[in-house]
Amino acid sequence: MKRNPALQPLSREHHSALVLAKTCERAAQSGDTVRVNQACQRAIQAFANELDPHFRIEEQTFLPLLKSPETQALLQRTLTDHRQLRGLLTGLQQNDVETLNNFGKYLTAHVRFEERELFPVIEGLL
Repeated sequence: MKRNPALQPLSREHHSALVLAKTCERAAQSGDTVRVNQACQRAIQAFANELDPHFRIEEQTFLPLLKSPETQALLQRTLTDHRQLRGLLTGLQQNDVETLNNFGKYLTAHVRFEERELFPVIEGLL
């Protein structure tokens, strides 16, 4: 299915996020301290340069469209996911392997949620 042009840039960014998530999970599972540290630094950098700006665009541009009672669960899930991922930054800054693994898993789940549930609803509202 082709995305609405307004959502296409965000949808393309989801691919990069999934690559990052897989990198984080693999590094965490490797047991290699150097790989864990590098992946943590990559995740921190990607969060600042890619993910947080992506979240802000969603929060400021598209989430306000979710005003109806039927869409409140999607709105809350999206905001909760964003908060949860932001909350993992402290653990990433400490090169915590468990946080790195969780970051990868949560990021994957969040991207899948947006692509499969959130974006189709937003497209219907655009």
